[in-house]
Amino acid sequence: MHDVTVPMLWLPIILSAVIVMVGSTIVWMMFKYENADWKVIPGEDQFRDAVRKLNLPAPGQYVFPHMMGSADPQTAMKKVEEGPSGILLLRRPQKWSMSKPLIQSFVLYLVVSFFAAYVASHAVSRGTDYLRVFQIVGAASFMGYGLGVFVDAIWWGRTWSSACKTALSGLIYACLTAGTFGWLWPR
Repeated sequence: MHDVTVPMLWLPIILSAVIVMVGSTIVWMMFKYENADWKVIPGEDQFRDAVRKLNLPAPGQYVFPHMMGSADPQTAMKKVEEGPSGILLLRRPQKWSMSKPLIQSFVLYLVVSFFAAYVASHAVSRGTDYLRVFQIVGAASFMGYGLGVFVDAIWWGRTWSSACKTALSGLIYACLTAGTFGWLWPR
């Protein structure tokens, strides 16, 4: 029976979320390797006007051509072959602020750290060496930070290059989380 409980890990949970928050800021602002994956739409203003005229409810996610439940699947498949096809994610019109996404990101980092703590508390005993804690927490954290993006590449057309770069960021965040837990693991 393991003698480490999740409540004993409150400090590494919170501190790792703070460290990942700082790390993610550094990754986005200094390294910028994911920026090239976001392309500009030629004629962006005309595109925005066309979408606005459709009066689509926002927030919303839209797929085109829409094939689910199509009365004529052959026509829908032909539309995909002809192109363009894709996904459109719409935000609610609003004054832009970084506050809400930053708070939501921090909550995500707390949740990933909480579940990594949960896994580690069942897999690692008190006094376990740094590297073993790093391995368990790193693997659990990477599942939270780095693997989900591949669903977007498989099903929704995200480029594999973009998915791999996002997963690389997830690996960095997982290492920061794992390092924090290894450092603060109960002795």
